[in-house]
Amino acid sequence: MAKYLMLKHYRGAPCPEGFVPMDQWTPEEISAHVQYMHDFAAKLEKTGEFVDAQGLAPEGVWVRYDGEGRPPVTDGPFAETKDLIAGWMVIDVDNYERALELAGELSAAPGAGGKPIHEWLELRPFMAAPPTITE
Repeated sequence: MAKYLMLKHYRGAPCPEGFVPMDQWTPEEISAHVQYMHDFAAKLEKTGEFVDAQGLAPEGVWVRYDGEGRPPVTDGPFAETKDLIAGWMVIDVDNYERALELAGELSAAPGAGGKPIHEWLELRPFMAAPPTITE
């Protein structure tokens, strides 16, 4: 089994034809989208492929160590694309092909008018542990 992170972005990827931003959806369309996400996760729980998922608020800050005392906090730096992560899901699947299949299915979540949003998802494998040396 291999773990993959599927990242949902508010923006940053190419927009599909007919794209309608979520802030222009009706409350019913937003509810249908969220329900699709819950149903998708429930399906993966049954197959043992679901690990975790969370939505993220658009607000956030950057923090870093800067010597003794209070760490500096800022609302930047910003990614060049002005990208913002909306949420993520971690899956644990048998192979890369299955991860691609699930990311494609998740990309079909409904949006405005109940039509699939064809959302771009970033699919990233977790780093594997380095090989151990045995004597």
